[in-house]
Amino acid sequence: MPEPRKRSRSLRRVYKNTPGGKNVIHYEKRKPKLGVCPVTGETLKGVPRLRPYRMQNMPKSSKRPSRPYGGCLSSRATRALMKQKARSQFWIQIN
Repeated sequence: MPEPRKRSRSLRRVYKNTPGGKNVIHYEKRKPKLGVCPVTGETLKGVPRLRPYRMQNMPKSSKRPSRPYGGCLSSRATRALMKQKARSQFWIQIN
């Protein structure tokens, strides 16, 4: 019987093989959900699904794409935003 605090189904059960040949259960917290773009609602590519203690040990280049708004907006939303900014800037220069 597991310890009372580990009986919850919010913890993942991971079966591990020990060097002695026994199968044991390890209890882990579940992975977080995928990141979602607030504009288009699609999942963000290049952003790993890891818990914060694993993310803080990763290099910054692995945590998110290195483009503008990487890790916040999807590539489609970023492209549309850049076009909108360029067009409004051009319009201000004409007038």
